[in-house]
Amino acid sequence: MATRAEDVTDPLESFRATARAWLAEHFPPALKGKDHGLSALEGPSELSPDEAAWKKAIGEKGWSVPTWPAEARVLAEEMGRVGAWNPVSGSMGVMMFGPTLLEYGNEAQKREHIPAIAKGEVRWCQGYSEPNAGSDLANLQTFAEDKGDHYLVNGQKTWTSGGQWADKCFALVRTDKAKKHEGISFLLIDMKSPGVEVRPIKLISGSSPFCETFFTDVKVPKENLVGAPGQGWTIGKRLLQHERSSLSGGGSSAGRMFAGTPLGQMAKKYLGDADGRVPDSDLRMRIVRHEMDMRAFAMTLRRAAIDAKSNQGPSAATSIMKNVGARVMQERAELAIEIMGMNGLGWEGEGFTEEELGQTRAWLWGKAVSIYGGSSEIQNNVIAKRILGMLDHQ
Repeated sequence: MATRAEDVTDPLESFRATARAWLAEHFPPALKGKDHGLSALEGPSELSPDEAAWKKAIGEKGWSVPTWPAEARVLAEEMGRVGAWNPVSGSMGVMMFGPTLLEYGNEAQKREHIPAIAKGEVRWCQGYSEPNAGSDLANLQTFAEDKGDHYLVNGQKTWTSGGQWADKCFALVRTDKAKKHEGISFLLIDMKSPGVEVRPIKLISGSSPFCETFFTDVKVPKENLVGAPGQGWTIGKRLLQHERSSLSGGGSSAGRMFAGTPLGQMAKKYLGDADGRVPDSDLRMRIVRHEMDMRAFAMTLRRAAIDAKSNQGPSAATSIMKNVGARVMQERAELAIEIMGMNGLGWEGEGFTEEELGQTRAWLWGKAVSIYGGSSEIQNNVIAKRILGMLDHQ
C-alpha cells in the first residue's frame, strides 16, 4: 500500500511521500533512465511528446531547481528510484547565472529571468574569456560605452559555450578603461540583437560546443546591467564559484559526470574469462582504486553541497572539487579506453557499438575538463591563496 503524505508526521518523509506520488503521476515511464540533459553544450533538438510533457510538468512544479538541501536530496532519491531525470539541470541558467542573479539581481531582473530559467524556456551562454584575456580575465577589453539610456557594446569573446544556440548571454564587459578590476561590469545581452555574430569552433572530439562571439555596435538597455557599474568583477567571481561547483559534479550535473557502464562490469565484458574473472591484477587494483576515489568524491560533494546551502553558497573550496573531479573523470575515461582496447578507439563504422563510439568521444572531450571553467593551474592558485593562506612571494 502506498504511503500518503497526510499519514506521515516527519516533514521529510511527508515530502518524500508527496514527491513519490507526484512522480508516479507525472513522469512518463517510457523516459526511465533516458537523461535528455538539456546542457548548454548540446545543440537544440526536437523533444518527444513525453519529453515535452515532463519538462513542462517539472518546470511548473518548481522542482527543476530545488534550493533547499534536505528536500533536494529526498527529491533526487525519489527521482532516482523511478529512473526520472531533471531535463533542465544542465543549463547555464541553472548551474551558473540563476544562483548569481538571485544574489545580485534586482527584483525586476529576477521576475523576468528566474521563471524562464526554472522552466528551461531560455538558453544562456557565458561571455567571459577573450583572445587576450583567458587566465588573466581582468584584462578583458570588450567595451560597453554609456550612451545614456543604453550601452553600445563592441568587442570579442571566445570559448562561448553553446553560443550558437543561446538566446541570451551574461557577459563581463569593460565600462571604465581607466581601471582594471573596478572598470568591469556584468551585462545581459540578447544574442538575437543586431551586431552579434557567432562562429562555432570545432574540437577534436568532433563536436562544436564552443564559439567565437563578436559584438559590433550592439545596443543593450541600461536595465540589463546586473549590480552597479564596476561591480562586475565581484559578481563574475561569485558566478565562477557556482560554475566550478557544477563542473566538479557538485551541482545538478553530478549524475551525468560518471555516467555509463561501471568499469568492473566493463572489464568483465571485454577482458573476463568464461566466469567473468579479469586476470590482470594490476588493472583490477586500478579499477578498485578508481571506484573508491569516485565514491569518496561523491560523498564529499554531497557534504560540501549541504555546507554550501547553509553557508550562503559555494566557497573557494569548489576549486579543490573541480580539480579532483577533473582528475577522476579523466582517469575513468583512460581506464575505459584501456579496457575496451581497439574497440575504444573507433570513430565510426559498423564494427563498433554506440557505447564504444561514445567512449572515444568522451575520452577526447574529457581533455578539456581540466581547462574550461578555470584551468587546474588557476584552481591551484585559488587554493593556495584563499584556502591555504599562501601569499605571492614578493
